[in-house]
Amino acid sequence: MKIKALSLLSGGLDSTLATKLVYDLGIELEAIYFYTIFCTCNRGGNGCGFYARNITRQLNIPLKMVNTTEEYLKIVRSPKFGYGSNLNPCIDCRIFIFKKAKEYMREREAKFIVTGEVLGERPMSQNLRSLKLIEKEAGLEGLVLRPLSARLLEPTIPEKEGWVEREKLLNLQGRSRKPQMRLAKEWGINDYPCPAGGCLLTDPIFSQRVKDLLEHDELDLENVKILKFGRYFRLSPKLKLVIGRNAEDNERLLNSAQPKDLILQVMDTPGPVALARGEEIEKFIEEISQKVATYADKVNGEVKLLLLRKTPPLKEIKIVSQG
Repeated sequence: MKIKALSLLSGGLDSTLATKLVYDLGIELEAIYFYTIFCTCNRGGNGCGFYARNITRQLNIPLKMVNTTEEYLKIVRSPKFGYGSNLNPCIDCRIFIFKKAKEYMREREAKFIVTGEVLGERPMSQNLRSLKLIEKEAGLEGLVLRPLSARLLEPTIPEKEGWVEREKLLNLQGRSRKPQMRLAKEWGINDYPCPAGGCLLTDPIFSQRVKDLLEHDELDLENVKILKFGRYFRLSPKLKLVIGRNAEDNERLLNSAQPKDLILQVMDTPGPVALARGEEIEKFIEEISQKVATYADKVNGEVKLLLLRKTPPLKEIKIVSQG
């Protein structure tokens, strides 16, 4: 009877290699993919889930996909172990994921967890102290196998019990992904996202937008959605504006509009779509219109805007003079 393990599969290169390595050692694997709105990958319209599905299909192993955005937002608001260089709560994030994985591991009667973590790859969450802290906080001490760096770490229960051969595990460390890329080539793994992968909360510009929501007690799923594209402006403590940069942004803003949002579209000439969300929008119509007109093509020094609102119905043509 094979020993069963649960692989934490992000869809990135490291977790893909770790999953393949342990699978080739004869361990029965199931994979779980946790995702949030903060994933930087957009392939296939489902983040790195595209790559997670790809590798599990190749290996013919089950995959469970879990959207944890709503729960994760609570961590972003107040992480016990603080933020990284921007607004990334990396240690709290890993503890959260490990706890969720532990529940599913027990449900599926798996013996241990496999991750793609590499010692020293991420400064906040993948140093030796943090790896131990995360395991302890999650109640998984000795049950997390990191096959890419295992020979540099203390032997885990799976190694001590002889479920996996330590000699067949690897000793990768550091921030360079070149060794992983060489392995991928050797193992015939050609389709994977940017090796560094990542979370939007590590991006300085995006983090400032999230921080703005936090400061105004507006951090929720619908507001985070409109942070991911366009130009962002805070017009008042209770009003924000996003102006599209291109056709893709414009479409996303239209699709993200809520009933009380104000949508502005440029008429007759190329220009952006803008979304205003918050209270007392009518008081800022002139300022909003002027900002939108700044990014639109003009005819005779003017821009024609269409103002739209779902509830209550509102359609109005406004002429903004730029002369």
